[in-house]
Amino acid sequence: MKRMFILVAIALLAAGAVFAEEAVLIDFSKLAADSEPNQDNVPTQNQRTVMDYSNTAGGSFTAEQKAVMKTSLAIPNWDVVLASSSRSVTNQTKSYTLEAPSKQFGKVMGVRVHFPVETFNSWARIQPPFDIPAFEPQEGSKFTRFEEGYGVVKNVGVIKSIAVDAYGLNFPHGLSAILIDSTGREQVVFMGYLNYDGWGELRWDNPNYVTEVRNRELRIYPLYPKATPFVKFGGFLVQRDAAKDGGDFIAYFRDVKVIYDKAVLDTDRDIQDEDLWHIVKDREDSRKNAEMERFGNVQVLRYLEGQKKASESGFTPSEGQK
Repeated sequence: MKRMFILVAIALLAAGAVFAEEAVLIDFSKLAADSEPNQDNVPTQNQRTVMDYSNTAGGSFTAEQKAVMKTSLAIPNWDVVLASSSRSVTNQTKSYTLEAPSKQFGKVMGVRVHFPVETFNSWARIQPPFDIPAFEPQEGSKFTRFEEGYGVVKNVGVIKSIAVDAYGLNFPHGLSAILIDSTGREQVVFMGYLNYDGWGELRWDNPNYVTEVRNRELRIYPLYPKATPFVKFGGFLVQRDAAKDGGDFIAYFRDVKVIYDKAVLDTDRDIQDEDLWHIVKDREDSRKNAEMERFGNVQVLRYLEGQKKASESGFTPSEGQK
């Protein structure tokens, strides 16, 4: 039976039968804030992607303080990081993300970047508030919490195409998508320019993608315990040329999609290797703990900085003053 399966697979390959998969890497309409309301009863977090970092905060915090040590991929939580030469207080303050209501798609991501008005090149990264975990479990589902349009796609081999659904406002700036693979390598893919009006699809097609299987370099890899490769979303990069006008830049993003070859075929195996050895689970748990530790340390520092921030907007009147 096994020999027959191999022969069928070889026949399909020889015939050039390559079927690429399509998946939504991230869908911003799913990242609207829907939980953790503030004092004004306005939701501040996205329930599916909430990450609790109180466990990394240490024992010097009260239960009330630890209860608010949460963040998520809710759109207003995303960071806009300017180039160091552009990172003035004014530029950074005027660069942020927010939920934008779309007539067609519901909530999408709106981005404002305040570039310098001086004539020099600059860039800005729009990135998630934390490194999206690839192995965060989801109770009652075969998918992890950040799959299905929340930032992670599993079992990715060669990427054939990437598409970004973006709303342009005739800005001449360039847009790149940032993808991170299972080895931690970051790939910045230039998608095109936003010098158009309305919704449009910016697409990148891999120039090194080999369509004909007979022209591919065929290799055999051990199926176990090699971990399944994945890609996750690292953000956007907006580049402004020195010859173009600076100041405010506005854009909106709906989603990012990928077309890719599967890294491993889904087969009905006689022995469930992972159920016996737990090697992949142990590796994934170790990696997840490392991701959570890095994420938690940064978030605790942000929390402490927020607690130290002055909340007064004016001075208390001196005695005798009205």
